[in-house]
Amino acid sequence: MKTSERPCNPLISVVLPVYNEQAVLQELHERVSVALRSTGCRHEIVYVNDGSHDGSESALDELADRDPAVRVLHFSRNFGHQAAVQAGMADARGDAVVVMDSDLQDDPNAIRHFVQFWKDGYDVVYAVRVARKEGLLKRTLFSSFYRLLDAVASVDIPRDAGNFGLVDRRVADCINRLADRDRYYPGLRSWVGFKQIGVVVERGRRHDDNPRVSLWGLVRLAKSAIFSFSSFPLTVFHIIAALSMCT
Repeated sequence: MKTSERPCNPLISVVLPVYNEQAVLQELHERVSVALRSTGCRHEIVYVNDGSHDGSESALDELADRDPAVRVLHFSRNFGHQAAVQAGMADARGDAVVVMDSDLQDDPNAIRHFVQFWKDGYDVVYAVRVARKEGLLKRTLFSSFYRLLDAVASVDIPRDAGNFGLVDRRVADCINRLADRDRYYPGLRSWVGFKQIGVVVERGRRHDDNPRVSLWGLVRLAKSAIFSFSSFPLTVFHIIAALSMCT
């Protein structure tokens, strides 16, 4: 898509998975709304309540009652972050769709930069996260994961790029049509192709000390990424099978 083919009055969707973030929802909404207004575009905000049990459900419904730009999807239970991203992407109606976390670690001010690059002709604009505020162990694990994935993946998946970023409507439609159930969104975003660019964004600090994804959950996500975008595990299994037959 060329720059001249961007809609004259585009609609920007922001998809926000939510799991037990009641304490920060009002501040999050205000910051995202301010960032969207700074783009000069029409906008909508799609919150996906991933089975929260802390009062997030009623808080989100109140936001929807007050702000006509807000839509809320409520899951019947906790299905996981990637499932919430998938549901929000499918529901978003924008000419461009931004996916971000709801814990204030993703800086809403980056949205206007994403939108500008999109207007300049890029179909995918992803955040390259720097200056992470997690503890040493988690930072080391994240760094090791991204470098391992970079070494074995058959697709060029940018290092240190998570969910935060913008995709054009065509890209969103391509991702939505994929049949994968065990999803790793940053990998799918790279796999579909199109014109992509990374933007350096400083990673913020969580508003509390209770990460919503456990260490085991991160391990499962890493497994999904490596098995989905690399033939390396299958090659290892073939080697083991061949060695077994020779003994």
